Amino acid sequence: MSPKHIPARRSRPARPGTDRPSGASPYRPKRVRAGSESARLKRKQAAQAARHVPDIQEPATPVPPALSEKQRRHLRGLAHELKPVIRLGNAGLTEAVATETARALHDHELIKVKGPGGDREARDVLFAELAHRTASALVYRIGNVAVLYRPNATVRKIIIPDATA
Repeated sequence: MSPKHIPARRSRPARPGTDRPSGASPYRPKRVRAGSESARLKRKQAAQAARHVPDIQEPATPVPPALSEKQRRHLRGLAHELKPVIRLGNAGLTEAVATETARALHDHELIKVKGPGGDREARDVLFAELAHRTASALVYRIGNVAVLYRPNATVRKIIIPDATA
């Protein structure tokens, strides 16, 4: 059995009336999408944040965002479908839980935290302390579930309405 002969590739001759070189493809180059409008906005915000040089010294401890009632309602609507990301156990609020909550806020901006059952006042103090340690705003608390919000410093995922509008 002899091997099958495969002819060498030849370039096509140029068609008359075209100014393309002989090896150029007659088809248009493939169009590459630059991404959606939101992806472009995120890249633009990240580039602006990278270029930002503060004139004054920024505070060492981050300040939690102040939210108006309209902004809280908007965030409450967004948080309705979320599942709790952080679950507090019998050990309560440890440094590891605060660190993990800060990481989750950096990744998601809006998270639900589920606390232990029992004393309501202790739970309120626990959620307030967690919000203070992570420099986040306590959007609301119902039962043993609280919602925390902290906007990402570089690229914001959640756009909230203006406080005055």
